[in-house]
Amino acid sequence: MATEIEGAPATATAEAAPAAAAKQPHKLERKWTFWFDNQSKPKQGAAWGTSLRKVYTFDTVEEFWCLYDQIFKPSKLPANADFHLFKAGVEPKWEDPECANGGKWTVTSSRKATLDAMWLETMMGLIGEQFDEADDICGVVASVRQRGDKLALWTKTASNEALQTGIGRKWKEIMDVTDKITYSFHDDSRREKSVRGRYTA
Repeated sequence: MATEIEGAPATATAEAAPAAAAKQPHKLERKWTFWFDNQSKPKQGAAWGTSLRKVYTFDTVEEFWCLYDQIFKPSKLPANADFHLFKAGVEPKWEDPECANGGKWTVTSSRKATLDAMWLETMMGLIGEQFDEADDICGVVASVRQRGDKLALWTKTASNEALQTGIGRKWKEIMDVTDKITYSFHDDSRREKSVRGRYTA
Protein backbone atom coordinates (compact mmCIF):
# COMPACT_ATOMS: atom_id res chain seq x y z
CA MET A 1 0.00 0.00 0.00
CA ALA A 2 1.45 3.39 -1.01
CA THR A 3 2.26 5.76 1.84
CA GLU A 4 0.70 9.17 1.39
CA ILE A 5 3.14 12.08 1.42
CA GLU A 6 1.79 14.88 3.62
CA GLY A 7 0.46 17.73 1.56
CA ALA A 8 0.81 15.87 -1.74
CA PRO A 9 -2.29 15.06 -3.78
CA ALA A 10 -3.25 11.36 -3.77
CA THR A 11 -2.72 11.08 -7.54
CA ALA A 12 0.87 12.35 -7.22
CA THR A 13 1.72 9.65 -4.67
CA ALA A 14 0.07 6.94 -6.77
CA GLU A 15 2.08 8.03 -9.84
CA ALA A 16 5.36 8.19 -7.89
CA ALA A 17 5.25 4.49 -6.98
CA PRO A 18 5.54 3.09 -10.56
CA ALA A 19 8.16 5.73 -11.40
CA ALA A 20 10.30 4.60 -8.46
CA ALA A 21 9.87 0.96 -9.48
CA ALA A 22 10.92 1.79 -13.04
CA LYS A 23 14.22 3.19 -11.77
CA GLN A 24 15.17 -0.11 -10.12
CA PRO A 25 17.90 -1.80 -12.21
CA HIS A 26 17.01 -5.14 -13.81
CA LYS A 27 19.28 -7.75 -12.20
CA LEU A 28 20.70 -10.58 -14.30
CA GLU A 29 20.82 -14.23 -13.14
CA ARG A 30 24.61 -13.99 -12.83
CA LYS A 31 27.52 -11.56 -13.23
CA TRP A 32 29.38 -11.23 -16.53
CA THR A 33 32.76 -9.71 -17.40
CA PHE A 34 33.95 -7.99 -20.58
CA TRP A 35 37.59 -8.57 -21.56
CA PHE A 36 39.68 -6.98 -24.32
CA ASP A 37 42.75 -8.39 -26.02
CA ASN A 38 44.75 -6.49 -28.65
CA GLN A 39 47.34 -8.71 -30.33
CA SER A 40 47.98 -6.30 -33.20
CA LYS A 41 51.24 -5.11 -31.64
CA PRO A 42 52.65 -8.06 -29.68
CA LYS A 43 55.82 -7.46 -27.71
CA GLN A 44 58.78 -9.59 -28.77
CA GLY A 45 58.72 -12.88 -26.86
CA ALA A 46 55.57 -12.00 -24.90
CA ALA A 47 53.51 -15.00 -23.79
CA TRP A 48 49.94 -15.36 -25.06
CA GLY A 49 47.47 -13.65 -22.77
CA THR A 50 49.79 -10.87 -21.60
CA SER A 51 47.73 -8.32 -23.55
CA LEU A 52 44.41 -9.63 -22.15
CA ARG A 53 42.67 -7.00 -20.00
CA LYS A 54 39.61 -7.28 -17.77
CA VAL A 55 37.42 -4.29 -18.63
CA TYR A 56 34.20 -4.37 -16.60
CA THR A 57 32.00 -6.75 -14.60
CA PHE A 58 28.24 -6.10 -14.63
CA ASP A 59 25.05 -7.71 -13.36
CA THR A 60 22.22 -5.49 -14.64
CA VAL A 61 20.53 -5.04 -18.02
CA GLU A 62 21.12 -1.29 -17.83
CA GLU A 63 24.90 -1.66 -17.34
CA PHE A 64 25.05 -4.08 -20.28
CA TRP A 65 23.34 -1.65 -22.69
CA CYS A 66 25.44 1.28 -21.51
CA LEU A 67 28.65 -0.69 -22.14
CA TYR A 68 27.48 -2.10 -25.46
CA ASP A 69 26.33 1.28 -26.78
CA GLN A 70 29.57 3.00 -25.77
CA ILE A 71 32.29 0.54 -26.69
CA PHE A 72 31.63 -3.11 -27.26
CA LYS A 73 30.99 -3.48 -30.99
CA PRO A 74 33.46 -5.78 -32.79
CA SER A 75 33.26 -3.68 -35.98
CA LYS A 76 35.10 -0.92 -34.09
CA LEU A 77 38.07 -3.18 -33.28
CA PRO A 78 41.45 -3.04 -35.03
CA ALA A 79 42.69 -6.19 -36.80
CA ASN A 80 43.94 -8.96 -34.47
CA ALA A 81 41.88 -7.74 -31.52
CA ASP A 82 39.29 -9.66 -29.49
CA PHE A 83 36.32 -8.80 -27.28
CA HIS A 84 35.29 -11.43 -24.74
CA LEU A 85 32.14 -11.74 -22.64
CA PHE A 86 32.63 -14.44 -20.00
CA LYS A 87 30.95 -15.42 -16.76
CA ALA A 88 32.45 -13.46 -13.86
CA GLY A 89 35.28 -15.46 -12.30
CA VAL A 90 36.14 -17.30 -15.55
CA GLU A 91 39.15 -16.07 -17.51
CA PRO A 92 39.03 -16.45 -21.32
CA LYS A 93 42.06 -18.76 -21.32
CA TRP A 94 42.44 -22.49 -21.97
CA GLU A 95 44.25 -22.76 -18.63
CA ASP A 96 41.25 -21.55 -16.60
CA PRO A 97 39.80 -24.52 -14.64
CA GLU A 98 36.34 -23.85 -16.12
CA CYS A 99 37.71 -23.95 -19.67
CA ALA A 100 40.49 -26.56 -19.36
CA ASN A 101 38.38 -29.57 -20.48
CA GLY A 102 36.20 -27.58 -22.85
CA GLY A 103 36.08 -26.44 -26.42
CA LYS A 104 34.34 -23.96 -28.68
CA TRP A 105 31.75 -23.59 -31.40
CA THR A 106 32.95 -21.23 -34.14
CA VAL A 107 31.11 -19.19 -36.76
CA THR A 108 32.80 -16.95 -39.33
CA SER A 109 31.58 -13.67 -40.78
CA SER A 110 32.68 -11.78 -43.89
CA ARG A 111 30.71 -8.61 -43.06
CA LYS A 112 31.20 -6.33 -40.04
CA ALA A 113 27.47 -5.60 -39.75
CA THR A 114 26.73 -9.35 -39.59
CA LEU A 115 29.47 -9.85 -36.97
CA ASP A 116 27.99 -7.05 -34.81
CA ALA A 117 24.48 -8.52 -35.11
CA MET A 118 25.60 -12.08 -34.22
CA TRP A 119 27.71 -10.76 -31.33
CA LEU A 120 24.76 -8.81 -29.90
CA GLU A 121 22.28 -11.69 -30.32
CA THR A 122 24.74 -14.09 -28.67
CA MET A 123 25.36 -11.79 -25.71
CA MET A 124 21.62 -11.26 -25.19
CA GLY A 125 21.15 -15.03 -25.35
CA LEU A 126 23.81 -15.50 -22.66
CA ILE A 127 22.82 -12.78 -20.21
CA GLY A 128 19.13 -13.55 -20.80
CA GLU A 129 19.76 -17.24 -19.96
CA GLN A 130 18.24 -18.49 -23.25
CA PHE A 131 20.39 -21.65 -23.33
CA ASP A 132 19.02 -24.72 -21.53
CA GLU A 133 22.65 -25.79 -21.01
CA ALA A 134 23.71 -22.35 -19.67
CA ASP A 135 25.79 -23.88 -16.86
CA ASP A 136 28.13 -25.46 -19.43
CA ILE A 137 28.80 -22.19 -21.27
CA CYS A 138 31.89 -20.14 -20.29
CA GLY A 139 31.48 -17.17 -22.63
CA VAL A 140 31.83 -15.82 -26.16
CA VAL A 141 34.74 -14.26 -28.08
CA ALA A 142 34.53 -11.90 -31.06
CA SER A 143 37.78 -11.95 -33.07
CA VAL A 144 38.62 -9.47 -35.81
CA ARG A 145 41.10 -10.87 -38.34
CA GLN A 146 42.19 -9.82 -41.84
CA ARG A 147 41.42 -13.27 -43.22
CA GLY A 148 37.89 -13.25 -41.75
CA ASP A 149 36.18 -12.31 -38.50
CA LYS A 150 34.71 -14.95 -36.22
CA LEU A 151 32.74 -15.63 -33.07
CA ALA A 152 33.54 -18.51 -30.75
CA LEU A 153 31.23 -19.81 -28.01
CA TRP A 154 33.34 -21.48 -25.28
CA THR A 155 31.95 -24.38 -23.26
CA LYS A 156 33.16 -26.50 -20.33
CA THR A 157 32.58 -30.17 -21.17
CA ALA A 158 33.99 -30.93 -24.62
CA SER A 159 33.60 -34.73 -24.31
CA ASN A 160 29.79 -34.60 -23.99
CA GLU A 161 28.73 -34.61 -27.65
CA ALA A 162 24.97 -34.54 -27.01
CA LEU A 163 25.31 -31.56 -24.67
CA GLN A 164 27.54 -29.64 -27.09
CA THR A 165 25.33 -30.38 -30.09
CA GLY A 166 22.34 -29.00 -28.17
CA ILE A 167 24.29 -25.81 -27.39
CA GLY A 168 25.44 -25.47 -31.01
CA ARG A 169 21.92 -25.84 -32.40
CA LYS A 170 20.51 -23.32 -29.94
CA TRP A 171 23.31 -20.85 -30.74
CA LYS A 172 22.53 -21.06 -34.47
CA GLU A 173 18.86 -20.42 -33.71
CA ILE A 174 19.71 -17.37 -31.55
CA MET A 175 21.97 -15.89 -34.25
CA ASP A 176 19.63 -16.92 -37.09
CA VAL A 177 22.48 -18.78 -38.84
CA THR A 178 21.79 -21.64 -41.26
CA ASP A 179 25.38 -22.51 -42.28
CA LYS A 180 27.03 -25.51 -40.63
CA ILE A 181 29.18 -24.64 -37.59
CA THR A 182 31.93 -26.77 -36.07
CA TYR A 183 33.07 -27.58 -32.54
CA SER A 184 36.73 -28.03 -31.63
CA PHE A 185 38.40 -29.18 -28.40
CA HIS A 186 40.79 -26.80 -26.63
CA ASP A 187 43.09 -29.81 -26.17
CA ASP A 188 43.36 -30.20 -29.95
CA SER A 189 44.06 -26.46 -30.33
CA ARG A 190 46.89 -26.72 -27.79
CA ARG A 191 48.53 -29.60 -29.66
CA GLU A 192 47.88 -28.91 -33.33
CA LYS A 193 48.22 -25.90 -35.60
CA SER A 194 45.29 -26.82 -37.84
CA VAL A 195 42.38 -27.81 -35.61
CA ARG A 196 39.85 -30.36 -36.79
CA GLY A 197 36.18 -29.98 -35.96
CA ARG A 198 34.93 -32.73 -33.64
CA TYR A 199 31.19 -32.01 -33.88
CA THR A 200 28.93 -30.08 -36.25
CA ALA A 201 25.56 -28.40 -35.84
